Amino acid sequence: MMNRSVPPPAAAAASLDLLALAFTVFNGLRTLAYLPTIWSIVESGRSDQHALFTWFTWFGANATMAAWVYARGGRRFDRVVVVNLSNAVLCLATGVVIAWYRF
Repeated sequence: MMNRSVPPPAAAAASLDLLALAFTVFNGLRTLAYLPTIWSIVESGRSDQHALFTWFTWFGANATMAAWVYARGGRRFDRVVVVNLSNAVLCLATGVVIAWYRF
């Protein structure tokens, strides 16, 4: 059995703050990363290289994660809920653009 030491409260708080910052930065960038895909489809008028099923699956995964975190977190719109909702909206938007140009 491993002996795990518990970090002091100040170190744990600093670690959580750094993790929250990294989460916010990388998920903010991820939200922006959807835009080139949408723009590329609109500009080319072609969406056959994108899997519609994948984008709607990612929409569902992000939307249900936001709902789960909201329900488990005391029905508060915290950072994780907002980030997952943002990702869900952009996955849905990408899926709609793909469908628009495909059908």
